[in-house]
Amino acid sequence: MTQIVSNTRSTPTPILYSFRRCPYAMRARLALAYAQQTIIIREITLKNKPHAMLTLSPKGTVPVLHLADGVVLEESRDIMMWALHAHDPFGLLTGDLHAMHSLLDKNDVDFKFWLDRYKYPERFSADETCDALFARQQADVFLSELELRLNQQRYLFGEKITVADIGVMPFVRQFASVEPEWFKHSPYSAVRRWLNNGLDSPVFTLIMEKFKPWQEGDAPVYLALL
Repeated sequence: MTQIVSNTRSTPTPILYSFRRCPYAMRARLALAYAQQTIIIREITLKNKPHAMLTLSPKGTVPVLHLADGVVLEESRDIMMWALHAHDPFGLLTGDLHAMHSLLDKNDVDFKFWLDRYKYPERFSADETCDALFARQQADVFLSELELRLNQQRYLFGEKITVADIGVMPFVRQFASVEPEWFKHSPYSAVRRWLNNGLDSPVFTLIMEKFKPWQEGDAPVYLALL
């Protein structure tokens, strides 16, 4: 699926700095793939972030998208919206966009807060009131809302995939990976079905392709399109 070619385009191609396993970078890549945006992808290593990326975005987190006009997008949701507002052939922005953003807010603030404490309890050991089990129970609030929605429909906002699905799914994937056996037997059967469908989809396989870490001087690598 990977294309490694010389860039002969007259207009500079947007460059995405990414880390394969980061859920924020995953959802940015999903949106770019669904939007059929031609981009150069530069895989990074977190322990040796490239100077070119840090010059664009000193905070040093991925994803970072450097647009052809020089604008730098440093947040995954900004990248998703830029891509899909430019081209949305699969209708991921169709529907109640305000409600979709509200659900994404819950994911990014409440669910992510407890997901971090569930996945990395050692990082929060100073807080004696919060252990992994307690964090998982708090995360259940968001998962229960997803389960309620997905018991009634195929996707979070109906029978077609939307930006909410691709924005939330990488984080639920991360949650499920902490205790796979527990999640397998948890009461979230509709969430499991939705998650597995997403993970088995051709687009997810496409955006999870492995790339070697980028180094200055490497030939451009283009993210494969749907």
